[in-house]
Amino acid sequence: MRIGLLGGSFNPAHAGHRHVADLVRRRLQLDQVWLLVSPGNVLKPRAGMAPFSERLGSARSIADERRVVATGIEAAWQTRYSIDTLRRLRIRFPRVRFVWVMGADILAQLPRWRRWEDFVRDVPILVMPRPSYNLRALSGQAARRWRRARRPDRAAPRLVDAAPPAWLFLPAPQHPASASAIRAARKGAVP
Repeated sequence: MRIGLLGGSFNPAHAGHRHVADLVRRRLQLDQVWLLVSPGNVLKPRAGMAPFSERLGSARSIADERRVVATGIEAAWQTRYSIDTLRRLRIRFPRVRFVWVMGADILAQLPRWRRWEDFVRDVPILVMPRPSYNLRALSGQAARRWRRARRPDRAAPRLVDAAPPAWLFLPAPQHPASASAIRAARKGAVP
């Protein structure tokens, strides 16, 4: 099996997440994309964060549970950091080939992750464009540090089989949905 891992707070999950999951699944020729709903992102404030069960429910509402699967596995395993989740997934599913999917905004902040360089050495990474983050991410610390590990976008179907470190920025249509805009609209404010 070839599985994409799309982690996040999903506060709330929205059509943009589903757009990314579907696009990534097709372009990388994956069997599934798992929406890894974080029980709590250590880099985000708790204020304004919906309860985990609500965020998992919103992820399930955009998943089809066949090709796009919403999971609360991090909460069940009580893992707080992506490197720990990834390593447990490899033990639990030794025959699965994983690729980590992140937005350009996350690539820009990747050096703030715990053991981020070990993470890059452990799994191929697909970076999706995000409005206003692309240039900053592609000229940022992580992209500079791992510039020799960057693959051309035409290599997308082979990325999941690449030996890490390997990452790829995939130019693709961007979806306008934003969790912060959805939250602001619910409050009646402008983001």
